Amino acid sequence: MSQAGPLWTPSDTQKGQAPITAFMREAEAVSGRPIANYEALHAWSIDDREGFWSLVWDFCGVIGERGAPVLLDGDLMPGAAFFPDARLNFAENLLRRTGSDDALVFRGEDKVERRLSWDELRSMVSRLQQLFRVQGLKAGDRVAAMMPNMPETIAAMLAAASLGAVWSSCSPDFGVQGVLDRFGQIEPTIFIAPDGYWYGGKAFDVGDKTAELMAKLPSVRLALIVDYLGTAQEAARKIDRAEAFTPALAAFAEAEPTFERLPFSHPLYILFSSGTTGIPKCIVHSAGGTLLQHLKEHRLHAGLVPGDRLFYFTTCGWMMWNWLASGLASEVTLLLYDGSPFHPDGNILFDFAQAERMTYFGTSAKFIDAVRKAGLTPMTTHDLSTVRTLSSTGSPLAPENFEFVYQAIKKDVHLASISGGTDIVSCFVLGVPTLPVWIGEIQAAGLGMAVEVWDEVGKPLRQGKGELVCTRAFPAMPLGFWNDPNGEKYHAAYFDRFDNVWCHGDFAEWTGHGGIVIHGRSDATLNPGGVRIGTAEIYNQVEQLPEILEAICIGQDWEDDVRVVLFVRLAEGVDLDAALEKTIRTKIRTGASPRHVPAKIIAVADIPRTKSGKITELAVRDIVHGRAVKNQEALANPQALDLYRDLPALRQ
Repeated sequence: MSQAGPLWTPSDTQKGQAPITAFMREAEAVSGRPIANYEALHAWSIDDREGFWSLVWDFCGVIGERGAPVLLDGDLMPGAAFFPDARLNFAENLLRRTGSDDALVFRGEDKVERRLSWDELRSMVSRLQQLFRVQGLKAGDRVAAMMPNMPETIAAMLAAASLGAVWSSCSPDFGVQGVLDRFGQIEPTIFIAPDGYWYGGKAFDVGDKTAELMAKLPSVRLALIVDYLGTAQEAARKIDRAEAFTPALAAFAEAEPTFERLPFSHPLYILFSSGTTGIPKCIVHSAGGTLLQHLKEHRLHAGLVPGDRLFYFTTCGWMMWNWLASGLASEVTLLLYDGSPFHPDGNILFDFAQAERMTYFGTSAKFIDAVRKAGLTPMTTHDLSTVRTLSSTGSPLAPENFEFVYQAIKKDVHLASISGGTDIVSCFVLGVPTLPVWIGEIQAAGLGMAVEVWDEVGKPLRQGKGELVCTRAFPAMPLGFWNDPNGEKYHAAYFDRFDNVWCHGDFAEWTGHGGIVIHGRSDATLNPGGVRIGTAEIYNQVEQLPEILEAICIGQDWEDDVRVVLFVRLAEGVDLDAALEKTIRTKIRTGASPRHVPAKIIAVADIPRTKSGKITELAVRDIVHGRAVKNQEALANPQALDLYRDLPALRQ
């Protein structure tokens, strides 16, 4: 990372137009102290959490009764309570806008294109709300959806939230056991599924799967089957307790939706861990915490203003769908896409950006890398003049892909690499539109997030790699885990390592610019010879090579130590010969360090990944060591695990 200067610096005009600049002026007035830059603003947001989160509430126009106090037991983690007397409704805040402008624009690959105005969305929510009431749905009941990222999914979530029900979703490509592992734990009252979905130009019918699920989810009173392939009514007739979505709603008259105001800490979402070490954890998030955190991230960090057009490539099984949906509270249009991002030729998301005048383009680090390796140059093929921010998450964005964005996608764009997790349904570190972008770095810790990097004994590090922790409570902390009445599993997940401190499980490092680099997950960190190495450091080097499409790296227990094993998926027509092995080792040695050089390099045909696209180092490590992978339903391609089993090369 020897870049002489930043890749991008916002102009004075761009800084002046960013909502965070206006927020900074208000913070100065509220705090009575000078706040001339982001560093000072962040410091105040940690020093005075009551003042900061109150200002976020006011600046973002939260609808509800705030009450007092702002924070109780603020020194406890877990245990702190934000806005304990507040009353609000999440859906009311997202449906604040009316009119004929676009609220949702949907593309299902090149097969389906639809749009809903704000008034049409409110009407659909109202009819769903009436239907849910007839079914006896009440506050605290669960609504589960196995759905594509389409308008009906957003509307159903809003209808559930309007009544105080708890929403949970996954994507329709999950297998039966994967769905049951999730929804079987939470016993939903309403289940929502499509007749099918499109992927890679092919139609996939899910009617038989839904019928099997209904037989195994006895708590469900009604399954709503949404029309995507054009067969919803036919599918519903074959499924117990099912009705087709459109006719079911037609039975109710158009009306204004109503909203039940509930406590700030009322549960809103149940999200699921995507790990492969056991049955998924059910993480419960609050309505108030989710709303306030997302408003902060959207308005201040993403720079969204009313009328913007927000896109994130995500499925309904990834927390970025929940993050995207909250954009409605900032009065922006949501651009929804479902299907393969590379069908038919890798240009479809850029086509969408151009056609719909996208202002915020959110995607994954893997997508950007795939665009680079496909030789695409959207800068020369598409009009991306409206794109103000390009955001990346899911895994660390490699330095060469930072450069690629500015060389091949857009020169004047705020590249916001962001990182957080399902655990907090938001970010710990993310973009700041008034700061420069440096190669390989996430710009800053989020406002209100007391992020530090600690060594193994809990000492803060300003230099060197360590554990990413958060030392003070924040509103988007989970309420806890479902079916964990004493909070033991919740405490073990985040607070066992350091008492009263959130330990997130990321291996991280501060930079000289005040930014941060995520080197991978702590539980996947390599430890050869007692030196901790982040896997992302190895990927950053090896995936620059044109011969390598992608890689996955693990530590193998070997002769009372750990040796680094690198698996590579090769480009078409490439063989892993001695010359390529030497090239890989030299690249890693010179670009990272001799400690990073793998003891073994093995070519594989596929790399296992979760449904949200993350490679699964822990699952590969378990297979290599002869251990069972308990939750293979979390994987998009579980058959790939067989490629790593009983390899002769790893027995010597």
